Amino acid sequence: MKARIFDHIDLRVSDMACADHFYQILLPALGFPTRGVTSHCVYYETLRDHPKPEFIALIEDRAHIPNSTRIAFWCETKEEVDALALLLKGSDAKNFEGPMFCPEYSPSYYAVFFDDPCGNRLEVCCRNAK
Repeated sequence: MKARIFDHIDLRVSDMACADHFYQILLPALGFPTRGVTSHCVYYETLRDHPKPEFIALIEDRAHIPNSTRIAFWCETKEEVDALALLLKGSDAKNFEGPMFCPEYSPSYYAVFFDDPCGNRLEVCCRNAK
């Protein structure tokens, strides 16, 4: 069993309907296929053999103001980054950059950068691209 890296992320969004539509496209492609709804959030879980899988919860906060924080998701290969970039180009992603090599991070760092519909900055990267 792969070691658990994090438990959960509570991501604030200013518009739940718009954000949920976007994350229904992105998160299953990143390994969070299970969607659930509670009275205070919409969440996406991994399929792991843990008592409670890792999850990302969307919590609506109409006063949310995005900042320079960025969440970067891992891919194993450059081709996976490219495939996710194509998927994202057909979504509500904003401020799309890449996919591209980022030698300022490391010679084999390859990523696509974008904002979700609420302005949260995200990235999908591969650190061993060839």
